[in-house]
Amino acid sequence: MSEDDAQRSPAAPALPMYPMIIGLGSDLIDITRIERTLARFGDKFVQRCFTETERVKSDRRANRADSYAKRYAAKEACSKALGTGFRKGVFWRDMGVVNLPSGKPTMALTNGAAARLAEITPPGMKPLIELSLTDEPPIAQAIVIISAIPDLGD
Repeated sequence: MSEDDAQRSPAAPALPMYPMIIGLGSDLIDITRIERTLARFGDKFVQRCFTETERVKSDRRANRADSYAKRYAAKEACSKALGTGFRKGVFWRDMGVVNLPSGKPTMALTNGAAARLAEITPPGMKPLIELSLTDEPPIAQAIVIISAIPDLGD
């Protein structure tokens, strides 16, 4: 290869060494709406929308409806961050709120949600899901930020 060819050949783009936001979603929900839904549909609603881990955690809480409301909002926010809503193979139980060993909440994705996450993650990068949950009755809120970070193989 001549010196001229080397100068004209584009170098492979370097991966950014900082997070790149690839999805953002937020949701607010009225906790009393979840209270009414739990009273009306009970286990049918819980089984349809929540993972086993979420059900165990929420059913232990004194304020059960508050816990379910935050998790419901997290799923809505995550589906928005994925850019699909609950379409294109993304279903309620494909997304679950889990806690890291530190106690920090995040989302665990499976099936269609995991496939969509892989689809929107750029090559050479890996996804990082940040989740913030809060409530001030009667409102619960969730914010999800999906970032892509360099996959350094660690």
